[in-house]
Amino acid sequence: MRRRDLDGCPVAGALQMIGDKWTMLIVRDLANGPRRTLELLSGLFPISSRTLVARLRDMEGDHLVERIDYGGNPPHVEYVLTERGRFLLPLVDSLRQLGELFGCNECEDRRQRVGFYCEPCPLNEQTPVAPAPQPSSLRRREPDDSIVLL
Repeated sequence: MRRRDLDGCPVAGALQMIGDKWTMLIVRDLANGPRRTLELLSGLFPISSRTLVARLRDMEGDHLVERIDYGGNPPHVEYVLTERGRFLLPLVDSLRQLGELFGCNECEDRRQRVGFYCEPCPLNEQTPVAPAPQPSSLRRREPDDSIVLL
């Protein structure tokens, strides 16, 4: 693990590790277990795949996540929080509470937008609603298992 530059303060070092836009959201989505890259990508809209992979690599280098490669074709890779990464889960819950206290968002806002609460949300036991319609450019195509013979 690399040391952080800045002024040598542990707070500054921790913020340099987890203070970007996506790290804590990735931790939030890995709270209940391993996830494949595409599962993370769909839960973290509007992150780009390039940004997600770069962030996951940084987090792997910081020993916050472990990359598990099952091989195969197509490749099967999952990410899981390490013991060190699980130390961030109380911070995720505190950030949720702070967001509600400051009136930033409510858990219901996410449920209305994407159809479900985030994984560690205490309201997650309730029935999901249908997500808001997305523009056709954001919808994933249904897999086509048909065989075309030429």
